[in-house]
Amino acid sequence: MTFSDDKLKEVERIIARYPAGKHKSALLPVLHLAQQEFGGWLSSDTMDYVASLLKLEPIEVYEVATFYSMYNLKPVGKYLFEVCQTGPCMLNGSDGIIKYIFDKLGIKPGETTTDGLFTLKTVECLGACGYAPMMQMGKTFREYLTEEKVNSIIEECRKNAAANN
Repeated sequence: MTFSDDKLKEVERIIARYPAGKHKSALLPVLHLAQQEFGGWLSSDTMDYVASLLKLEPIEVYEVATFYSMYNLKPVGKYLFEVCQTGPCMLNGSDGIIKYIFDKLGIKPGETTTDGLFTLKTVECLGACGYAPMMQMGKTFREYLTEEKVNSIIEECRKNAAANN
């Protein structure tokens, strides 16, 4: 497992952003790059590779990757539903939304549907408390969630997946 030459140059550019001897500061963006490049998740081999690139001990990479919910430590579906479960979202019904997704798709947090389309993940604050309950899908927020909105989102995803096959 190695980055392409272009990606290695990007890693070098990322490392160059930080003062000499502070290469560990490049860890978060390099992990994002690795997750994008190697299938949407970070295997142990991927994390070991990142550690070698940044001249870090593997445990230093594991500590960071397991702390932040933005890194996936196992394969995820084409559509990742990251439902906020922090106080404001919970008070506004995120537990019910999580249960509804389970009932609708048959997956618990951390699981992926058998067709590989959907993964459900619970996360801590996404910084959109005024729009609770909410979830993140890739780079977009889905806000003021209701069962009807979840149905629409699932159908939208299924249509997009069918159109791209």
